[in-house]
Amino acid sequence: MANSGQSRREFVGMSLCLAGTAGLVTSALTAGISAAQSPPRPIRRSERYDDSFITERKPFKWPGNNTLAIWFAPNVEVWHYDSAAGVGITPNPTGHVPDVFNYAWREYGMRVGLWRIADIFDEAGVRATVALNSQVCDVYPKAIEEMKKRGWEFMGHGTTNSTSLAGLNPDAERDTIAGILKTIEQATGKRPRGWLGSGLIETYNTLDILAEEGVIYCGDWNNDDQPYRMKVKSGKMFGIPYCNEINDIPLYIRKGYTGEQYFRSVVDQFDALYADSRKQPRVMGVPLHPMISGQPLRIKYLERAIAHMKEHQGVWFATGGEIIDAYQSAA
Repeated sequence: MANSGQSRREFVGMSLCLAGTAGLVTSALTAGISAAQSPPRPIRRSERYDDSFITERKPFKWPGNNTLAIWFAPNVEVWHYDSAAGVGITPNPTGHVPDVFNYAWREYGMRVGLWRIADIFDEAGVRATVALNSQVCDVYPKAIEEMKKRGWEFMGHGTTNSTSLAGLNPDAERDTIAGILKTIEQATGKRPRGWLGSGLIETYNTLDILAEEGVIYCGDWNNDDQPYRMKVKSGKMFGIPYCNEINDIPLYIRKGYTGEQYFRSVVDQFDALYADSRKQPRVMGVPLHPMISGQPLRIKYLERAIAHMKEHQGVWFATGGEIIDAYQSAA
């Protein structure tokens, strides 16, 4: 085990060294490229929304005269055993399969971690908005029933987290998204109104296809503290703040935060948004992954963060769909 730990430390050290070297090389190349730009081409924008500064918007209130809406988004996912794709807790630079170390760690989330988080939500009276891989419906039907009992909302979240929409042509993507939504609807009794891409990955056509299929909100676009209307070819679509800055994957896994550092980050996010919401209503999303935040050493920090939020007046704990419905009525 000592050799294994030493190898992982050496891997991380080497990665940081390579990253630093790559940054220097990239900076040099970028400087050369920038100097060669004559004339610069027009900036390509997404054209998916109007430019809008939050200071210029008309104030409104959330239901109950609240100013800050909070939604919790546990990602409930499955992975292929014969694929190395997926978030990991230890390096697998060669893509070896089966990647038992990381696969088993991810499976802990479904077997144990999700239910630890569910207990915290139950005690706090919080309903989750689940980012659901559609194939969870096939693999873990009992989990679907448990989440339904709690009145949780379900968003589409791809088929598995071993795959994404990347590279699909429009017809294939349309068929894929339609199949995901149909599978979740059949298993839960309700057609998803929200979407979070696997890896938050989209194509140029994703939003249009989602809107055609009746999805009205998406958490992929993290560029605001309020919901906002997005431009689609037909139907309607709203962006909702998912708040990737406090996503437990980058904080715990990529940055190596301790539980105290995670707690401080979530509370700092809340405190700032709560203060801001006195001028303009805000939304705080809390992205969660059961194999990360559902671990024994971390769960108390999520519990403490929720307790801190509940100490404040003017806070509305809602689902993604409830937030978007209220925004359409109030804004």
